[in-house]
Amino acid sequence: MTNREFRAALAAILLLAALLRGLFPTADPPWRSTVGVVWHDEGAWTHNARNKALYGAWVQDQWNPVYVAPVFTGLEYASFELFGVGLRQARLVTEAAGVLSVLLLALGVRRVSGNAAGVYAGALAASSYVYVTYDRAATMEGLMAAFIVASWFCSARAEREPRWGAAAGVMAALAFFTKAAAAFYVGALGLAAIMEFIPREGGSHTSSPEGETVASAFRRNRVVALWTLAGLAAAFAVIGALFVLPHWRDYQFYNWQISVTRKPSYDLASLAQRVTWFPVLHDTLSRAWPELFLTLLGAWQIASRWRQSTHAERLLLLWVALGSLELLVHDDGNERRYVFLLPAMAAFAALALARRVFEFRKPATLVGWLAVPLVFYCCYVAAAPLVRLLYLHDVHEHVLRSTVRLSAAAALIGGALTLFVLRRKSSVQLFIVPAGAVLALIGLVSWDLYQFAGWAHGRTYKNYEAMVALGAALPPGTPVQGKLANGMALENRIRPIFIGHGFGNYADRKERDDVRYILTYTDPKIGYEGSQIEDVLAAYPGWRIIMMFPVAESPSGHDTAALIEKRARH
Repeated sequence: MTNREFRAALAAILLLAALLRGLFPTADPPWRSTVGVVWHDEGAWTHNARNKALYGAWVQDQWNPVYVAPVFTGLEYASFELFGVGLRQARLVTEAAGVLSVLLLALGVRRVSGNAAGVYAGALAASSYVYVTYDRAATMEGLMAAFIVASWFCSARAEREPRWGAAAGVMAALAFFTKAAAAFYVGALGLAAIMEFIPREGGSHTSSPEGETVASAFRRNRVVALWTLAGLAAAFAVIGALFVLPHWRDYQFYNWQISVTRKPSYDLASLAQRVTWFPVLHDTLSRAWPELFLTLLGAWQIASRWRQSTHAERLLLLWVALGSLELLVHDDGNERRYVFLLPAMAAFAALALARRVFEFRKPATLVGWLAVPLVFYCCYVAAAPLVRLLYLHDVHEHVLRSTVRLSAAAALIGGALTLFVLRRKSSVQLFIVPAGAVLALIGLVSWDLYQFAGWAHGRTYKNYEAMVALGAALPPGTPVQGKLANGMALENRIRPIFIGHGFGNYADRKERDDVRYILTYTDPKIGYEGSQIEDVLAAYPGWRIIMMFPVAESPSGHDTAALIEKRARH
């Protein structure tokens, strides 16, 4: 593929990415076949940006996600200031970031493996149904993933222009302050940089200029590492001095007490459950199974020729490995936590399709023994999303356990065969014929477009219409309690008062006699958001429903929100 052909293909890919992210901007996220987007989280996470745009101050009550996601909040505020407060404007931030991430992923993969690989990566990221869906929602996951992609692109470019390593560090810091879950990537970037100080004897770097010696490549990569570490240190120092330290108590509360101590347990049984449920609990890996399979093959190939891999390839492997480890250790209970894996999986799949060959070398004895459990677990991760298809619409615990057992049996067989082959041969090569690579790309993109078309055909606008109707019913400035009040606040001017479970206006939730209304679901059930809503209603036994709004949240799509007057007037 010539450079001119690459530019033309990339322009078409970016147009596709923009269309998929920008069409039907106020439509409800998927609910028939959900991918985990919770629509009422959009208003909750943009709360401080909305406060600043409408009322001139970030903090108006005891719910302040600005301390969780200052970068996300700042960009949302910029959108509100430029274009006004609304659902379209809130989603514009992640939509634009998603398109940029497609561009940067394509350019980064191009630097690693050429024009064709860059086109493959861009096409897969542009059309990825789950990735597109999160880019269409005003939540943090899509923006965090975009900053990670930007950092990886800067690292790939730094192999030729070392100063770009500093930009990689800055982008990683911005990803972390978009959502602290990006801590894994900060660790991956730092670890990849530190590893560049370990001499690698023999071999050559595939991205090195022709004629460059191993020693000169080592010196160049060490400079890249220094720039990267400097960028990381400088970015964290500046943000820490200007934002974290001045607001330390709030920052520590939101990022530790809420995000860590309230999360799942870390006992051995809980960890074992997360390890086994990781590939079967959600649909994300099933929807993108071919990319997952190619990612596993590509990761093992990079690991088997670690010394000869480029800096960008090693960082890509660490991105997936440490990110998955964070999910296993911390929390894989929500599907949104898997989003950051999707661009990396697109990159791995693109590299595989463009190179069309996998070579696996037998590792050294000690490393080989250490790799045995990973071989079986990778086989399990590859098998489980396929087995899950047998129980696609049933996620009860006993069904998950059956899925785990069947997947484990498949992993034992696959792992044993893999080890048997590697024991008999020093290396194994797998090939993809050229026509097969092109057909695979067409098939993967078509599958994602089919999923998007299915959502678009049956799309609804219930949540947007409910926001507009609420604004017509209540005058601007009306205080309303409840998480759902935040979710329904983007197309009106009410003053939502978020009630979390143990945080966010929780302490005085039963004593807010100054607040006349509360918003909550009545279908699927009253207090569907949490028991804290039921606490408020129990404290006001005379409450009555004064208005109902059709909304779409559960897989039925026929849900109902209610505006409730806490003290009925006689």
